[in-house]
Amino acid sequence: MSITIDPPLTQLPEAPAKLRILLTADELFYDDGIRAVGVDRLIAASNVTKATFYKHYGSKDRVIAAYIGYRHRRIAEAVAERAAANDTALGTLYATRDAVLESIAAPGFRGCPFINAAAEFSDSQHPVRIAVREHREWYATMLERLTRALGHPMPGDAADDLVLARDGAMSGGYAGDPIAASTALSRTFDRVIAEAVR
Repeated sequence: MSITIDPPLTQLPEAPAKLRILLTADELFYDDGIRAVGVDRLIAASNVTKATFYKHYGSKDRVIAAYIGYRHRRIAEAVAERAAANDTALGTLYATRDAVLESIAAPGFRGCPFINAAAEFSDSQHPVRIAVREHREWYATMLERLTRALGHPMPGDAADDLVLARDGAMSGGYAGDPIAASTALSRTFDRVIAEAVR
């Protein structure tokens, strides 16, 4: 089944230095936190000049926005690939679950990058919070479409359950026991799927 990816994916920078700054920010922001990483560190780690940094981004806020967009792009592309490889809603749902389980088990896992980013900005109208909200709405809509295609009687509720189970597993997998968190996530997916295929 095909999955519509919206909001539209941001394009990757064509300029090598701009892409290098983005990829460096992606690594540093996720590993150390957005507020903990200053412009000077980004410049040094990206191996660019200050002039190059400001030419391409102009400010740290623009790099942060690019980072959130890039994280969304990576997840959206992964979902699209899973949907293309699984011609049923059931297969795509299981593949989506498996992607979360793999991320929790991956070396260097630090939880959900979107939840982490939102936690650093208290103003709900800050552009970071808005971008995180848009990503979460996209993710929930994708799950709702899948559970609806599966025949779930309440696909919106099912999607909410899956999003919150994913949130809990990502947080618990980092801060607590990753095996328990992953097992709990699998139970929720199994329950939601069983509700749809009765």
